Amino acid sequence: MKNTALITGASNGIGLELAKVHASKGGDLVLVARNKSKLDELKTTLESQFKVKVYVIGKDLSLNESAQEVYDETRKQNIQIDYLINNAGFGDYGMFVETDWQKTSQMIQLNITTLTQFTKLYLQDMVKRRSGKIMNVASTAAFQSGPLMAVYFATKAYVLSFSEAIDNEIKDKGVTITALCPGATESGFQEVAAMEESNLVKGRKLPTSKEVAVFGYAAMMKGKTVAIHGLMNWILANSVRFTPRAIVVKLTRKIQDKASE
Repeated sequence: MKNTALITGASNGIGLELAKVHASKGGDLVLVARNKSKLDELKTTLESQFKVKVYVIGKDLSLNESAQEVYDETRKQNIQIDYLINNAGFGDYGMFVETDWQKTSQMIQLNITTLTQFTKLYLQDMVKRRSGKIMNVASTAAFQSGPLMAVYFATKAYVLSFSEAIDNEIKDKGVTITALCPGATESGFQEVAAMEESNLVKGRKLPTSKEVAVFGYAAMMKGKTVAIHGLMNWILANSVRFTPRAIVVKLTRKIQDKASE
């Protein structure tokens, strides 16, 4: 029996690569993103290459109740979701006092509210069946506060905390929750967040979206609760627990600042 995975933010980056990984295993897909034309192209490629079924839903997930609408659509189509991958999300770079409130509000809606509602809706079905897997894409940003990306870091801290807690709650229900925590990745995220000039990104060779997707998918299949991609990211994420918070914030600010010419 083919397991069907619903992947949000599947039109590019890590989400697109996760779709390829799942299809390569013979699994069917429901792909959700705002750019339906890109999803249609991906559907054609995956169905032709891997002989799987792909259902596409074009949806702006930063809008209120979008998760409910997607859930209703899958129910209407009689598609059982075995794996839910909440990958959609974006960041914004700059001083909080200067950033655009509408973009900030959409970020909170997408990164937190939509992710939480998707988890609620599909987890209820999974628990009833006593089978299923959910992966929420967090970030190494989840482990500390992040000046110049204050709201983004805070949303990812929520995703990590939420995922760990829910995974604990349903340990005996046949379902697992995985929080994937990649570091900076070559995925197009930096362009959307307008942070290409930060010390974190400029001049660095970043892991590819494919590398992160392969790692994250394997962690989800193993039922790992927290999966941090890359040894250095793992060391840094865990070291902050033993460092005074004020120092961590100052170091993070230095990394986030624009790189000098």
